[in-house]
Amino acid sequence: MNANWNYPTAMRVGPGRIAELPDTCRELGIKAPLLVTDPGLCDLPMVEGAVIGCRDAGLRCEIFSDVRPNPTGRNVAEGVRSYLDGEHDGVIAFGGGSGLDAGKAIALMAGQSVSIWALEDVGDNWLQADSDTIAPIVGVPTTAGTGSEVGRASVILDESAEVKKIIFHPRMLPGIVILDPELTVGLPADLTAATGMDALSHSLEAWSSPAFHPMAEGIAAEGIRLVKAYLPRAVADGHDLEARAQMLVASTMGATSFQRGLGAMHALSHPLGALYDAHHGTLNAIVMPYVLQANRAAIESRIARLALYIGLGDTGFDGFLNWILALRSEIAIPNDLSVLGIDDAQAERIGQMALQDPSAGTNPIPYTAEQYRAVFLEALTGKPHRSNA
Repeated sequence: MNANWNYPTAMRVGPGRIAELPDTCRELGIKAPLLVTDPGLCDLPMVEGAVIGCRDAGLRCEIFSDVRPNPTGRNVAEGVRSYLDGEHDGVIAFGGGSGLDAGKAIALMAGQSVSIWALEDVGDNWLQADSDTIAPIVGVPTTAGTGSEVGRASVILDESAEVKKIIFHPRMLPGIVILDPELTVGLPADLTAATGMDALSHSLEAWSSPAFHPMAEGIAAEGIRLVKAYLPRAVADGHDLEARAQMLVASTMGATSFQRGLGAMHALSHPLGALYDAHHGTLNAIVMPYVLQANRAAIESRIARLALYIGLGDTGFDGFLNWILALRSEIAIPNDLSVLGIDDAQAERIGQMALQDPSAGTNPIPYTAEQYRAVFLEALTGKPHRSNA
């Protein structure tokens, strides 16, 4: 697979395309990029190679890696200081969701006079930003999950409020994206599984959304089919470049499709991530069947149509749910939230936070805080089980 796409942004797809990073920077007018990544990637050969490649091409490239798995406002502020102190003129957002989200937020905030929280995705808040000061961005994902490289927002943790907030501006969309499956080869099997399920959750919630967006609906269906075909292969053999490439594509498709909206999976995983600092993809993977079951009355016919498209033998809701459960088992996703050290001490607060999360607005069924609390407790204790068990 080797291709150039322009949907929704310019994308360079294929093994070895990371070698084109200096050229992509130049195309965007970047001469002194700040490469934003996370501490786990910072010292790996892929990051070192990217920096050396940029420097050898005459670019003044430096690294910022003080980014938590759930990026915080403080991480962004420190990144902005690094950007300004180094007199950088663009950002390479490099990594999984944390590096991508932090990098995009740093590019947004580098020239702003307003607080990052003033740009939360509520109403027309984004109009408060000075668009002319937003730095150009190159997106380089190293996991196949969040799809943040094709998103116009970043999820940033407001530590004082213990709430994840969506920071939005149309110009946060990277100008060029490099999808190089060779960068994902070293990802451990457990993270391959968790990030892959995150990609699935995006497409699945977009498919289930009641919003009208037929293009996003079609992208979601194909994204789910790709996950079904290639996620088990990517987990079983991390060097399977075809599977790695197809999962990168499935990830971008998931993030493109959720223009149609998300739902209760994300409405729950956002507060759980904020309160317990747990991995976002793992949270979505665990709560997925519980949310599907809770939404069953509203999505049963839609799920049957999806099951037919992706080629399941049993094309009813039960067949689809059992496929989800079997997939989770095959790739070693935990059955319940308790294995992550989560308990019921804040169950009421989680229900309230889920209700207030922006993702709740496009869940197929509008839940109360108490109903969100009930779904959370099911996911905590390990129900439902297979419908034919």
